[in-house]
Amino acid sequence: MSHNPDHTRPEHAVEADEPRPRITVLSDTAEGPASIERLRDYGDIRVAHDETSLREALPGSEILLVTDFRTEALEAAWPAADSLRWVHAASAGVDQLMFDALVDSDIPVTNAQGIFDRSIAEYVLGAILMFAKDTRANIAYQQQRRWVHRDTESIFGKRVLVAGAGSIGREIGRLCKAVGMDVTGIARRARDGDEVFSAVHAADDIDAHLPDADYVVVAAPLTEATEHWFDARRFAAMAKHARFINIGRGPIVVTDDLVDALVNQQIAGAALDVFEQEPLPAEHALWGMGNVLMSAHMAGDFIGWRDALIDQFLDNLERWQRGDTLFNEVSKHHGYAPGSA
Repeated sequence: MSHNPDHTRPEHAVEADEPRPRITVLSDTAEGPASIERLRDYGDIRVAHDETSLREALPGSEILLVTDFRTEALEAAWPAADSLRWVHAASAGVDQLMFDALVDSDIPVTNAQGIFDRSIAEYVLGAILMFAKDTRANIAYQQQRRWVHRDTESIFGKRVLVAGAGSIGREIGRLCKAVGMDVTGIARRARDGDEVFSAVHAADDIDAHLPDADYVVVAAPLTEATEHWFDARRFAAMAKHARFINIGRGPIVVTDDLVDALVNQQIAGAALDVFEQEPLPAEHALWGMGNVLMSAHMAGDFIGWRDALIDQFLDNLERWQRGDTLFNEVSKHHGYAPGSA
């Protein structure tokens, strides 16, 4: 990725006499993302932060860079998009962008696949180790100044089922395999095993494989097929000692069913980075559960991720300006880039 810490002219910046593409950035603030100044060398930049400003910015814009995913604003302002030729989502998930008018258009959508894979995989492995070594109890005993010796689990040879065997799922599998775990995957279609997954099973067959897993990790995109994928029936199919980890999307899980499964000890624990409702209300039952690890939708957010996202967008912008095929183009009907299937 190109990055220019000395603030000299960027490698792929547009020359003064070159045509400058008009790029609208949909942000959560009127000032735009912190990296907005880096973009100004590459085109005519407009910033929008709500429906009104987006309607004003879209006419004449060739590229839309989405860093804020409020689909109500984008869908409502969509009729003003009279010149769009490319939409880029600065995230791996694009479910919130897939409204009918965009899906049915011939405008390509790309995403940030690959940026967050390693960080998310580290999060998952960390959660597995925290469960196995009873780290939450260690912290509690430390705060209580209590010396409580216990035996803890080894993760060697334990079975991990990764529901979503795309680029993030593969990186999760790679790290888990590196520490001696047995990793299988779930994808839309079954395929032979490889250097990461001992087997990849079809999503339609997931129920047959849930009982064998010590850890079930959700790394799938949110689509019509995966919404509420994990419900009471699926939690009941899991082993009672199993832990459930969700770094995919909150609505993939029926939260009330997960709470019931934890309370009734149908599963042993959960690590959750995403939720059906975000932020999770302070009064929600999950906050007080001793067998739950939680974080604020941040599993992939490593120090420097914002610059990495801009680097990736600029590399793709160079391809677009040359007329080359864009990378990370999303299948709008399936909701992910082919490499993350």
